[in-house]
Amino acid sequence: MIEDDLELAQIITDYLRSFDIDVTTTDSPYNGLSMLDLNKDYELLILDLTLPEIDGLELIPKIREKSNIPIIISSARDDILDKVMGLERGADDYLPKPYNPRELQARIKTILKRVDSKSNSNKNQEDQIFELRESDLQIIFKNVALNLTLAEYDILKLLIQRNHGVVSREDFIYTSDNIEDDSSLKNIDVIISRIRTKLSNIDDSRQYIRSVRGIGYQLI
Repeated sequence: MIEDDLELAQIITDYLRSFDIDVTTTDSPYNGLSMLDLNKDYELLILDLTLPEIDGLELIPKIREKSNIPIIISSARDDILDKVMGLERGADDYLPKPYNPRELQARIKTILKRVDSKSNSNKNQEDQIFELRESDLQIIFKNVALNLTLAEYDILKLLIQRNHGVVSREDFIYTSDNIEDDSSLKNIDVIISRIRTKLSNIDDSRQYIRSVRGIGYQLI
């Protein structure tokens, strides 16, 4: 939870704990961004809009550059424009203050249930799209074996293993035995481009690897 009203944050934290929901709070939006980088296990974010350092509406796009974590806006600002902008920028729900914490718990439960269902559906679909055969260094894409170099195999393998997580260019270099440690980060972009071409030769209906500006890439 990113909330600068520490008393409210404590009330919500204590209440949600009674439903076995653990909450980590911070009153600093930039600290919240760092926490998202350091801990990929957070399942949902409760976000105030009126924050020090940066407005919550400006923070949402920065969060979306790093994570697809569900966001519930919790704000005393009742302007319909704030609500619309928050949802358009990537928030999943908007809860105007004051509210009963029971309603917040219900909305959290609903969103997490929907995300879990979508995740399972996507996982089943992905299992059908990509098959990783580490025993013979093969990746099957839509029942077609990809003709990959060892570096391309390492990169696509890591993207698959991260399960839709964002992978930095540095991670590709550090985790691959087939990419030189002193390789330019631009070399990763070239390899990704080659993989995209090989995927599109089989299915050009959509892009399977998304660029994440300033960070790296994500399998979608």
